[in-house]
Amino acid sequence: MTEDTTQIQVAPAPTTPPKRADIKKQLGFVFIFGFLLALAALFVIVISFESKHENAIYPGVSVNGIDLSGLTVGQAVVKLNGSLTYPKQGQIFFTDGDSSWAFNPGQLGYSFEPISAVQQAYQVGRGQGLLADLTDQFLAMRSGVSIDPSVVYDQREAYAILQEIARQIDKPMIEAAISLEGTEVKVTTGQIGRRVDIPATLKKLEPFFLTQTSGTIPLVIEETTPVIMDVQATAELAKSVLSQDFTIQPADPAFGAGPWVIKAEDLASLLQLERNNEAGTAGYHLSVNRQSLLNYLGSIAPSLRVEPVNARMIFNDERREIEVIQNAVIGKGLDLERSVDQIIEQLQAGQHEATLIMQEIEPAIKDDTTAASLGITELIYEGHSYYYGSSADRIQNIRTSAASFHGVFVAPGEVFSMAKYLTDISLENGYAEAIIIVGDQSVQGIGGGICQVSTTLFRTAFFAGFPIVERHPHAYRVSYYELNANGWVDTNLAGLDATVYVPVVDFKFRNDTPYWILMETYATDNSLTWKFYSTSDGRSVDWSTTGITNVTPPPEPVYREDPTLPTGTIKQVDWAVNGATVSVHRVVYKDGSVYFTDDIHTTYMPWPDGYNYGPGTDIGDH
Repeated sequence: MTEDTTQIQVAPAPTTPPKRADIKKQLGFVFIFGFLLALAALFVIVISFESKHENAIYPGVSVNGIDLSGLTVGQAVVKLNGSLTYPKQGQIFFTDGDSSWAFNPGQLGYSFEPISAVQQAYQVGRGQGLLADLTDQFLAMRSGVSIDPSVVYDQREAYAILQEIARQIDKPMIEAAISLEGTEVKVTTGQIGRRVDIPATLKKLEPFFLTQTSGTIPLVIEETTPVIMDVQATAELAKSVLSQDFTIQPADPAFGAGPWVIKAEDLASLLQLERNNEAGTAGYHLSVNRQSLLNYLGSIAPSLRVEPVNARMIFNDERREIEVIQNAVIGKGLDLERSVDQIIEQLQAGQHEATLIMQEIEPAIKDDTTAASLGITELIYEGHSYYYGSSADRIQNIRTSAASFHGVFVAPGEVFSMAKYLTDISLENGYAEAIIIVGDQSVQGIGGGICQVSTTLFRTAFFAGFPIVERHPHAYRVSYYELNANGWVDTNLAGLDATVYVPVVDFKFRNDTPYWILMETYATDNSLTWKFYSTSDGRSVDWSTTGITNVTPPPEPVYREDPTLPTGTIKQVDWAVNGATVSVHRVVYKDGSVYFTDDIHTTYMPWPDGYNYGPGTDIGDH
């Protein structure tokens, strides 16, 4: 039988999209599941790492640079024992001069204790709680952890070794001695005591152990020096010194003095053998009578002296400072003390000759001397004289002579002498022949006109208020010395002249102030200016003159034969001048009060006309 079946089709239900909230739940579940899965994996890894290193040292841990990662305590100890070789393979050298002693650190009591270091290494990452342990393990793997090895240093072993070395080095101190038995000299040689300073040497050993390095250590030696070490040389020296004469040589043979010889028999009285116990100079010394040598050298010193020369300067009126125009010259003289030292030194060295020692003598005025240091601040006086109508030769001599004083200084308290500064009056030194007064006549002579210079200086010192120490007038009145600036004769200047004739006649004045004087001279064709630079001490001058008194007429003319003139020639060489006397009175004030007074008295001889004539000339009624 056939059954009819009815098929009923059911339409599918309509599809509805999931809600947003359901998606978020699903994602959250996935994240949590993944986190838990990762956490579980990490836990497994940690458990595995911890399990692996349960009895092993964690990675990154080392001792003294030796990696112990993953090793058990026993394995680590074995490795350290094989790797820490310094105690046996290091080398320490003790030295003393050329001597040397070698040891390894182990022989000197140095060793490692590896078990303690390994235990410290094993404890890294353990025993502080889970989180702290894991942190330490992580840091060890990342950056490493280094453990210093435990060291054992038994200093007694090093001390014992140094004691043994000391027995080879230590020496007792022995004093040297000398004695005389007749002519025989007995000598005991001295010896320096030496002792190894063991504690100080051990101190030098410590840095090598701290750095585990090899090296050399000089032994610390304590030395004891005898007061007298050796006397043999002194004994031999005395014999050598007296074996021959002693010669003293001059420092500069060009002086023409010396040599000087001290006979051997005279030396014996000068020598002394003395014991000296002072530290540094102890011993038996061959000494010399110092004072006797000083006296001897003092007798020859003057022949060797070269005087210093002051710098010459001028005063700059704008800068108010002095300027060098001629450099200073350093002098020389015998250095008595050093020369005696030299002689003694040579004698004590067994030598038979010594050279004298000279010393520089500094001038009072050096190139760098300042005006302030000399008390020079201003022009205190300016003197003048005039010589209109003088010959060219006379003018030349005035210029040459005046230049001798240009830039010259006068010290406080010094008596200034013109003769000291006048150069050798000769043709070679720039002088010419001109009229000079010799005896009772005027003649041609080298240097005529120098008295114009001495007269100018005299007047400058006179009117500046300085004491006149030595002054000589001319034999007769010379018109040159009475000329004023206009070229006319001023009789008030009579008696204010001064002549020099080195070395017999000089002009001198005294600087009685506490300041130096700087002199400047300026010569023209008809005048000479003399300047004094110093510092005024408040002095001023009043003066008066009697004028020309006691006038006496000149005598009859004088005729003298001159073989240099031709026959028939008569030449006038002197012109008649009346004799006279003049007195000049001076009052010097200081700050308004009379400081001193003085008088300058002059007597001029009457002077005749003088004529020279050639041989055979008839002077008749001339």
